[in-house]
Amino acid sequence: MVRALNFSAGPAALPLPVLEKAQKEFVNYQGTGMSIMEMSHRGKHYDAVHSGAKARLKNLMNVPDTHEILFLQGGASLQFSMVPINFLKKNETAGYILTGSWSEKALKEAEKIGKTKVIASSKESLYRSIPSRSEWGDEKDLAYLHITSNNTIYGTQWHEFPDTNVPLVADMSSDILSRPVDTGKFGLIYAGAQKNLGPSGVTVIIANKQWLSQSTNSLSKFLDYNTHASADSLYNTPPTFAIYMLGLVLEWAEEQGGTEGLERKNKEKSALLYDSIESSEGFYRGHALNGSGSHMNVTFTLPDQDLEKDFLAKASEHGFIGLNGHRSIGGCRASIYNAVPYEACEKLAEFMNSYRKNHSARSFTFQ
Repeated sequence: MVRALNFSAGPAALPLPVLEKAQKEFVNYQGTGMSIMEMSHRGKHYDAVHSGAKARLKNLMNVPDTHEILFLQGGASLQFSMVPINFLKKNETAGYILTGSWSEKALKEAEKIGKTKVIASSKESLYRSIPSRSEWGDEKDLAYLHITSNNTIYGTQWHEFPDTNVPLVADMSSDILSRPVDTGKFGLIYAGAQKNLGPSGVTVIIANKQWLSQSTNSLSKFLDYNTHASADSLYNTPPTFAIYMLGLVLEWAEEQGGTEGLERKNKEKSALLYDSIESSEGFYRGHALNGSGSHMNVTFTLPDQDLEKDFLAKASEHGFIGLNGHRSIGGCRASIYNAVPYEACEKLAEFMNSYRKNHSARSFTFQ
């Protein structure tokens, strides 16, 4: 079988060795005569999977003992509500920095819970950059400050995380595990798994234990982080197969040299595509401004919509999957998460260069 050149934004490409190992163990996990999906989440075999994934994530992301790791459900979208439900107290204000659609959605959910304030936004410039610190409003006395570390739709990314005097909350759904991060500086990190960590179904939370203890959630026991922390994420039946797959992806990440090795590879991959854009003399136009471009999602447009449609159609004919831009803005987008191999990005760069040179020709050829 020839593997697709998968640039989908999510659910996204998974490492082939991970899929092959899961395939091998799918029906008979470690000689038990059962699939991991058939086992009790209270049994010893799943317990080893659960604790192993947690330990690997702690090691790979250098999570300090001051922080708790949780495996929850509901995706990042549920976290848009859970964060303010737990930490936005009456008469307090939560701060949000807007850098794209997902940060807008997080803000809208928080507005339903309590008072909010936009500390900075790049919306007026069509989210082409990350706001510089000089553009920020006053972040003092906030309940917390929320950011979205990588913006899949617009192709921008925080390359440095700010130091703040209030708890920093980050939605890292689309770039977690792609680079080293000082997890200790965050009050809470959350990430849906389906881009860099595994299949959809599990959401990873990394939270400061002391801050968790200050939660004032009185709305729902299930939406209380402490409920899940005290039960080691086993308060209800967890998404066992997704956590199993998460563990395999983390094992693969260790083999790639950890977050340092993955960061190096991700920069090399994105450089191939940005070079094709920047050397195209305006034929391809990147959305992100210099200094804000994402190493996970490279977004660009062509001179007109007819060319874009033709480019995407021919890309599909040559085996490239998922290059359409988000439905809200159109254009093109190459999502090059951890599991997308360098060779796939190399082929895409070659395709882009060939298309640019031949776009006006009646017959288009690409090897």
